[in-house]
Amino acid sequence: MALSLDPEIAAALAPMAVAMADLTPPAVGDVAAQRARWEPIIGAASTAQPIPADVKTTDHFATTGDGARIALRWYVKEGAAPGPAVVFFHGGGYVFGHIDLFDGPVARYVSAGGVPMLSVDYRRAPEHPFPTPVEDAYTALNWLHEHAAELGVDPRRIGVMGDSAGGGLAAAVSILARERGGPDIARQILIMPMLDDRTPAPDEHIAPYLLWSYDDSRTAWPALLGDAAGGPGVPPTAAPARLEDATALPPAYIEVGQLDLFRDEDTAYATKLARAGVPVEFHLHPGAPHEFDSIAFESDVARRAIADRVRVLKSL
Repeated sequence: MALSLDPEIAAALAPMAVAMADLTPPAVGDVAAQRARWEPIIGAASTAQPIPADVKTTDHFATTGDGARIALRWYVKEGAAPGPAVVFFHGGGYVFGHIDLFDGPVARYVSAGGVPMLSVDYRRAPEHPFPTPVEDAYTALNWLHEHAAELGVDPRRIGVMGDSAGGGLAAAVSILARERGGPDIARQILIMPMLDDRTPAPDEHIAPYLLWSYDDSRTAWPALLGDAAGGPGVPPTAAPARLEDATALPPAYIEVGQLDLFRDEDTAYATKLARAGVPVEFHLHPGAPHEFDSIAFESDVARRAIADRVRVLKSL
């Protein structure tokens, strides 16, 4: 039996497929075209569901090691008791997206789980290549630890979370924090994470269903890593799939769709962590492409995925 889209996801994707049928995909290396194509889609998906009224936001800034100021947005549910918190990194292939576009998803996680989140406006490639994005992520993690007391956060219960490239950043900052001796991370929550700069050969079974394509990756990774992309010597803090020693990393929750370009690298990463003694919960969603949960949010598979993420957030 051949692979196919989940019927509910296929129905939700149909209007999008029609709208994009006559559009020419961006050429490899054209970051500006990638931004013009994807940011309106992300924004529409963010506001397609109601933004909870019981979540309040406060904007902050943190100064990075190179003297830049990055924006941080703190989301907290009204009446939330002191306890855990999560640093959230948005998706966008390391080259597009910003925190405003992700207000909806972050607020919905906070409303459903009651766990506050700090969303990070990390700097994007190619204007700010590696190591800037992961250093920005590390700055945000330190900022939350430093301000934990005033925000009512238990520093022993701070997790990191992200989707797509944001999931890659969450994995990378977990490695970086281990290398630098802290701060502590209670859990890494990696949603369809982008982990491997070595773009694989096309898989004919999933190629017809890809929302994030092989050419998209061939644009994104060189934007982040330059000529080093795909070659020897790329560090795991840039591409976590390069990691050799996974010992002592935070417990991980990892999920990906079976029709996602990142399926194999995410499966391999979950196995690598598990073999190093890291507690891992892994989900492979049949019939699901990249970012299925934001496009087909009323599908059964998306509801189950969101429920699992909220369960993990509550367990911090």
